[in-house]
Amino acid sequence: MLRMGELVRHALAEIFSRGEVHDPVLETHVITIPEVAMTPDLRHATAYVMPLGGKDERAVIDALNRNKKYMRGVIAKKVQAKFAPDLHFRLDERFDRADQIDKLLKRPEVQRDLKREDEE
Repeated sequence: MLRMGELVRHALAEIFSRGEVHDPVLETHVITIPEVAMTPDLRHATAYVMPLGGKDERAVIDALNRNKKYMRGVIAKKVQAKFAPDLHFRLDERFDRADQIDKLLKRPEVQRDLKREDEE
């Protein structure tokens, strides 16, 4: 599953870097793909994407979904597998969660508790 996810991620990155998808929204955005998660049967791929700068996230996801049939066909040619997975696009929210965790760790009551553990 991990290997197939990486193959699909690299294929998608190549599609975006070469500008193979002719969509006005996608042509004006740089898109990063940190991860592609595959289902155990390898029939579905969920690509976690983030437009650079975090702008127009909803518009980018909608544009990706409009063009996923074309991208699936290109991936089928690039990835050697029995079948090309159905593509699903989700916004990568890991960076937002990391910021929330950092804010929680910097709260005074958490810092106080951390200092107590260091003293013991």
